[in-house]
Amino acid sequence: MASPVLRLEKVCKSYNIGQPSEVEVLHDIDLILERDDFLALMGPSGSGKSTLLNIIGLLDRPTSGRLFINGQDTAALSDAELTHLRGHTIGFVFQYHNLISAFSARENVEMPLLVDRTFLSPAITARASALLARVGLERVMNNLAMNLSGGQQQRAAVARALAMSPDLVLADEPTGNLDTKSADSVFELLREVNRDSHTTFLIVTHNVDLARRCDRIVEVVDGRIEA
Repeated sequence: MASPVLRLEKVCKSYNIGQPSEVEVLHDIDLILERDDFLALMGPSGSGKSTLLNIIGLLDRPTSGRLFINGQDTAALSDAELTHLRGHTIGFVFQYHNLISAFSARENVEMPLLVDRTFLSPAITARASALLARVGLERVMNNLAMNLSGGQQQRAAVARALAMSPDLVLADEPTGNLDTKSADSVFELLREVNRDSHTTFLIVTHNVDLARRCDRIVEVVDGRIEA
């Protein structure tokens, strides 16, 4: 039986350890994401969602507990090994698209492939073009990011997140800056990728209607999983 894409066991996170201002932000987090999961992560501001997302995204380390990616215990990995694992296993979509405005949509999608340095130039261009066609941007792939609509920019950001064929995509309020129609369109795109590519999604959202369209909802309150 295949290992879960993500498994957290009793993960805790504290800041200012050993100081009078020490605070524990996450408390004994247990969470499993299987391949094909499409999960919404909800919780009020200050609940620990961002800290949890940073730990899952290998951008920060837990104070205690264990985190497994595809069965691999990340505790023993060096920073360089974590960077490599993150680059090849996890894709990120943010509330603000974070595209380079002076680059074309295609050039933005090419960036993770160029950084990885394992793709030849023709393969990079072909991969980026195919991904942009997949998200409905074939006709505007050579347009500068600054000249795309908000919905198009977020679609380009989704294509960039998929550049390395990640097993897990972390989407932090991916529709938060979009109008209702564009938000629905981007959400359906994520759903389509989930179904067609068996990519696991963890979506942070405050939108209850969108969350209810996910397979599962996990709620974080005061650094603990409540539901």
